[in-house]
Amino acid sequence: MTDDPEHAAAGAPPPGMSEDKLLGGRLRLMQPRSGARVAIDTLLLAAAVDARAGDRVIEAGSGTGAAALAVAYRCSGVEVTGVEIARDLVEIANRNAALNALADRVRFIAGDIAHRPLALGRGQFDHAFANPPYLEAAAASPPPHSGRARAFVGGDAVLADWLDFCLDMVREKGSVTIIHRVDRLDTILAALHGRAGEAVICPLWPRAGVPAKRILLRARKGMRGGTMMLPGLVLHEAGGGFTAAAEAVLRGAAAIDLSRGAVERLARGTER
Repeated sequence: MTDDPEHAAAGAPPPGMSEDKLLGGRLRLMQPRSGARVAIDTLLLAAAVDARAGDRVIEAGSGTGAAALAVAYRCSGVEVTGVEIARDLVEIANRNAALNALADRVRFIAGDIAHRPLALGRGQFDHAFANPPYLEAAAASPPPHSGRARAFVGGDAVLADWLDFCLDMVREKGSVTIIHRVDRLDTILAALHGRAGEAVICPLWPRAGVPAKRILLRARKGMRGGTMMLPGLVLHEAGGGFTAAAEAVLRGAAAIDLSRGAVERLARGTER
């Protein structure tokens, strides 16, 4: 497995589309052959969403549905709603939900997170998650393909808008989980200040001894607890392959525990 999910040659996807396998073959995903394609950040984010049976979950910017479907697969009994600005991707995502027999629990709707869709009520979800574009339009030259441009360079919505949407959607004490660049951490924490707390940060190390470029972060709406840091997840071995811990998430559908309890258990262990 590379930074793209496993490709599946079986079947005959429509022209311009491929069918790929995620989570060690547990999920099937139709996606365009060109433009933004699912990579490991999608699965890392999905693994960090801590949902339980009966919970309602929303994803901002759901693309072809990979992260939402991974959450629904790993967290049985949850209902997931994905919001995506590109209507063509909404159609593909709903087809992917049906392809994986998850259409009864996962739905995708068209909407712009900068202008909350009328179909969505505030505070109706237990968890929200997002992989916002890593670059903002004012500071980047967009890739030539429109799909990649939407995924990597923000449009009208800046990072704070993505966090506003997530916080707006969840109930009090609900969780917001995102994956983003380390150098945007100050912007993320500033947007959460006074609105969400008990933030737990998990650095994602490309290899041992190499600075982290991305982080996972989870915070809870209306809580006042301070920020805590986990040791993080090392993604690749020195030779280039995935570490066993990364394989457990990317192929084995293991969770990434971003709870404060995980931090406290680790702290108690180091004190012995």
